Amino acid sequence: MHTDSSFTNALARETSPYLLQHAHNPVAWYPWGPEALEKAKRENKPILLSIGYSACHWCHVMAHESFEDEATARVMNELFVNIKVDREERPDLDRIYQAAHQMLAQRPGGWPLTMFLAPDDHTPFFGGTYFPKEPRYGMPAFTDLCRRVAAYFHDHRDEIETQNASIRATFQRLSAAAPTAGVQITPIVLTKARDEIAGQFEEKYGGFGHAPKFPHPTTIERLLRHWADSVARGVPDEQALHMARYTLHAMASGGIYDQLGGGFCRYSVDEYWMIPHFEKMLYDNGQLLVLYADAAVALSDPVFRRIAVETGEWAMREMQAPDGGYYSALDADSEGEEGKFYVWQPDEVRALLSADEYAVLAPVYGLDRKPNFEDHAWNLHVFKSPATVAEKLGLGGERAAQLLTEARHKLLTARDQRVRPGRDDKVLASWNGLMIKGMARAGRLLDQPDFVASAEHAFDFIRTHMWKNDRLLATYKDGRAHLNAYLDDYAFLLDGGLELLQARWRDGDLDFLIALAETLLDHFEDKTSGGFFFTADDHEQLIHRPKPASDDAIPSGNGVAAQVLLRLGHLLGATHFLDAAHSTLVALWREIEHYPSMHNALLVAVEEYLHPLQTIVLRGDAAAMRPWLAHAAGLYTPRRLTLAIPDSARVLPGLLAERVANGGVTAYVCAGHACAAPLTTISAFAAALQDGR
Repeated sequence: MHTDSSFTNALARETSPYLLQHAHNPVAWYPWGPEALEKAKRENKPILLSIGYSACHWCHVMAHESFEDEATARVMNELFVNIKVDREERPDLDRIYQAAHQMLAQRPGGWPLTMFLAPDDHTPFFGGTYFPKEPRYGMPAFTDLCRRVAAYFHDHRDEIETQNASIRATFQRLSAAAPTAGVQITPIVLTKARDEIAGQFEEKYGGFGHAPKFPHPTTIERLLRHWADSVARGVPDEQALHMARYTLHAMASGGIYDQLGGGFCRYSVDEYWMIPHFEKMLYDNGQLLVLYADAAVALSDPVFRRIAVETGEWAMREMQAPDGGYYSALDADSEGEEGKFYVWQPDEVRALLSADEYAVLAPVYGLDRKPNFEDHAWNLHVFKSPATVAEKLGLGGERAAQLLTEARHKLLTARDQRVRPGRDDKVLASWNGLMIKGMARAGRLLDQPDFVASAEHAFDFIRTHMWKNDRLLATYKDGRAHLNAYLDDYAFLLDGGLELLQARWRDGDLDFLIALAETLLDHFEDKTSGGFFFTADDHEQLIHRPKPASDDAIPSGNGVAAQVLLRLGHLLGATHFLDAAHSTLVALWREIEHYPSMHNALLVAVEEYLHPLQTIVLRGDAAAMRPWLAHAAGLYTPRRLTLAIPDSARVLPGLLAERVANGGVTAYVCAGHACAAPLTTISAFAAALQDGR
């Protein structure tokens, strides 16, 4: 990025690492806010809005080509008011202008997103993504495009206003969409989603669709839950299990997974999962940690356990701040080259390992094959199983595994001496919620108490630094928390916090979760039509207030909100939480029914609405409850919520106040509104768990 201190723009006052990367561009960037918006209106200049994020490779390319170039900057500064937005800090703006790009271009957008807005109402009239400095890829030079867009804006205001009115009307129709009358929530959407996923499944290499391949965590979760339900009904859906298991194994063996350091990259550029786009995002890894921990328990698979443990260790080692919060992302690039930190040359590897270690590692990870990456380099990808290599070498499986472990450790130690990719060290409440859930779930299911402690550390950080005046703030960096939180911040933190409560009880945490849920209802719920808006009722007025239903790289905030409200509602006997969850499903039913597999987070809520989860409350001495908890965690039961509340717990809210210990450990097992008699022996409890499954 441009570091000439003779150029300093208004981004220098920001905390976002992405915005600060551009603070010394010759472009006169502004953050989104009154200063820039009023300047555009006052000077009657269109707004050039550029949205990206710190780990985005093509954002870096466009910045280097155009935004660091003084000649390009002169054109931009003369013709536009230039606004730079970090899409991770302002997902509200990103959602709106990505949707507008889709309307204008009739194709999906991406990052960097480059949009040109009218100065009076900020409606976009033209846009695209990456534009090159010189004409190529069938696109004009960026400066030529800027001149043509500015000229068109000044010469064709009537045509632009007509088009903008159409865009505003489309947004208005989206906002005004009312739920279908007489909606009945039915299970048919669950079966339809499973069938749609089967049609998307790529049988040869796993995953869904073709290159580029993304992990799609909510899709795999739907398959696992569908399979578990089919087993409970006595008709196991082996194809659903195969699609989930095969994809999880393919990703775990692929170059999309960091075979040395743990953690997953954003996506694979090929169909084999071999060469990733090397950025590592917190939100992907939080979701995948949940999945691999669940799959390890559901399928008793040691590979899935290893992947979950390594990913959790990576998160603690590389993504957690000393004061607790999880950082947002690791860049794809280091030393100006994508993937340079991760790839290898065989001679380099051979020099670091013993002959025996290299003999095992090379065929496992493909160093005995042609290079699979740029500049004759190798990105590690499992081509042969260690067992197959051991057999060929005449080694015992245990010895081969030991050699491979030692070799991986040596390579990781050597790699740690390289120039590391940049790290986006802002803390986002929403993404932290996803990782808190992943760490707490993996810690509980896989007996990793350090993971639970890590999740607690992050949870406490957010509560201490990002919960102010009974409201959540979205982002934190360098001692400053700011920006009103969004639906995802509340929903994901609620979800993560509830998972953390299952991993360990602590007085006060449930009260905080209830406060989050009440704030969600007070400021985000659509009281007329149901569901939740992405922004609060006192948020800045934008050209659209979306109510997101479908999943994308992260689950739908409405889906997660409905899930958590159902669980809290049943746990506490809080009918207003249950009513809000039901209203959400009714409000969004038309969208769910139209394309169920695009709404997997909402489908979890549908499933738990139709088949209320089993809630288990254990009361008694903390040590005495541990074997009871182990029974509850030993099976894959996605529709189960278990809290072990020690005798020392203070006054409890709602129905929990009635759950008291009768002598030793007492278990209260409920399904929806129906509860069995309290259980006081572990054998009776184990039998009830099997029946509940």
